[in-house]
Amino acid sequence: MPARKPHAQARIEGVRSGILATWDFPMDLTIISTYRCNSKCQMCYIWKNPTDPKEEVSLETLSKLPGGFDNLNVSGGEPTLRRDLGEIIELLHPKARILEISSNGLHPEKLVPIIRRFPDIKVRFSLEGNETTNNAIRGEKDGYATKMAGLRMLQEAGGKDLGFAFVIQDENVDQLVKVYELARSMGVELSTSTLHNAWQFYKNDNYFYDRVGVARKVEGLITAMLGSGKPKNWFRAYLNLGLIEKILGHPRLIRCTAGTDFAFIDPWSDVWTCNVRSDLLMGNLARQPWEEILASGQAHKAIQKVHACEQNCWMVTTARTAMRSSLIPQAPKMGPLLWVLKNKLKVSLGRPIAFDEYIDYSRVEPSPLKPRTSYLQGRHKAPLVRGRNTVDARYPLKEFQNN
Repeated sequence: MPARKPHAQARIEGVRSGILATWDFPMDLTIISTYRCNSKCQMCYIWKNPTDPKEEVSLETLSKLPGGFDNLNVSGGEPTLRRDLGEIIELLHPKARILEISSNGLHPEKLVPIIRRFPDIKVRFSLEGNETTNNAIRGEKDGYATKMAGLRMLQEAGGKDLGFAFVIQDENVDQLVKVYELARSMGVELSTSTLHNAWQFYKNDNYFYDRVGVARKVEGLITAMLGSGKPKNWFRAYLNLGLIEKILGHPRLIRCTAGTDFAFIDPWSDVWTCNVRSDLLMGNLARQPWEEILASGQAHKAIQKVHACEQNCWMVTTARTAMRSSLIPQAPKMGPLLWVLKNKLKVSLGRPIAFDEYIDYSRVEPSPLKPRTSYLQGRHKAPLVRGRNTVDARYPLKEFQNN
């Protein structure tokens, strides 16, 4: 085994298409800093499974991470509930080209000093539609108003990369383009994802009521994004094309590269190839050096499972890394690039995008009917369970379907 490079573009050995190979990669990393959350979302039950602050990944453990990550996302749960969030950001900021905080936006005042210190940090507030829709889906009293005021606070503090994150589902897809237009009017970004089942969300019953109806509404966002003057939005349009495939239950546009191009660290310091399957554990950062985890037999076995995985988990992290060129990491692969150029030209000429040439709407995966319930009304407090010392105790759900 060759010596490890002392950064996140570590050279590791693994199996691609059955051939033992060695390669370099710019890695993304998501740190799930806590499972405590003050939202009560209907599509995510993190808030029902809070972690004990004493058991959450520590600064000492995070200091073991190398530098050289591409996108490093501090997520949750709700990261602003960590009292040491400022120290976490101070520690991690030099270790990544882009440092991101994914927040529900309910405590924007905790992010103001961070943005003043590091105005280049990327911040996304979860927003699921207009005031009524957002608050119902996310179980947030006054959530919408708090996020609007909070994002303006961060703008005034000098934030340069701010925006909203929208989870596409039956209940809000009618408002998708309007939220995109709202973001543009505020001079901020919009990222999108859709319903997923995953160990991180403690959910395995997220299904669409009307797959085709939801997918067709996403076409409007794709067209709007290609009509903008920002190349970043053009490639987000392709990402949303992948979301249509995921919504319909089709295979991924591009195969997943979990464990090689990105990884997740959960609140107990366990390192995972992805945040969906609970059988893809790579190691534990509290007990092992980062380089040892990447080189371990356990990691290699998990990556081999990824290569055989047939689930369509098309999230921002999994899609963004899959779209990257292996030659120029900041550039897209040829397939997404050609699709974007062709359809950007069409939209610029006032011609419609022929979505049915790309998407087979005649083939739709059936969905079980699993109603989602708003937790906006009433009192809903989850008990804190301490001493969850095994993966089985932490993640009791084992089957996750994302097709």
